[in-house]
Amino acid sequence: MAKRRSRGGGGPGSLTAAAGCLALLLSACSAPLSQPQESSPPATAGTAAASSAPLALLPATMGGSTLGAQYGRAAGIPEPTPQATAAAMVPPVTSYFVMVDDGGRHGVRFGCNDSLVGSAPAGGAGDTRLKAAMGGLLDGEQQHGGLFNAVGGSRLKFLSGSFDGTTVTVYLAGTLKPGGTCDLPRIEAQLTQTALQAVGAIRADIYINGEALADFLKSK
Repeated sequence: MAKRRSRGGGGPGSLTAAAGCLALLLSACSAPLSQPQESSPPATAGTAAASSAPLALLPATMGGSTLGAQYGRAAGIPEPTPQATAAAMVPPVTSYFVMVDDGGRHGVRFGCNDSLVGSAPAGGAGDTRLKAAMGGLLDGEQQHGGLFNAVGGSRLKFLSGSFDGTTVTVYLAGTLKPGGTCDLPRIEAQLTQTALQAVGAIRADIYINGEALADFLKSK
């Protein structure tokens, strides 16, 4: 007579399988839950987001003079030399010319109702300033930018000059050819004022061919 099977199927195999499932469920429940990663807060309006470039590649702030000089050298900009800086601080030399019959409207009135007007050519410092200022007259033409140069028609050459802190002394050589009576005060004023202004003197002694300027002009 055949044995009747149990409807519950609760044999030893069933119990073992049930125990395995229970163990899997317990291990899943005890595993730590993964924490969500914090997201970076978005950049607020008006502020720049952090750069992803390494700090070593970010440009340095050129706040100091050293960094500015390094940048200038890298860009090929030459640095000013002490001589160039000193030259920039020296005022230009001034040569004086005549505005004929101006009556003192544009300068100092003198002679035949003329005006003495300064013009500033390029010059140097010390004795070079005196030579450059006098050269602006001796080497110039009779007409200088609308001004008259009474020395321009002559053949005078600058020999030497000196300044003792008060008096400037100038030695010239050559020939002087005044164009008329009115040119005599023009020549004296131009040479004298140009020499005074070049070195900041208060007195000028000018000699032409070894003779004082006033005496030399009397013979003309």
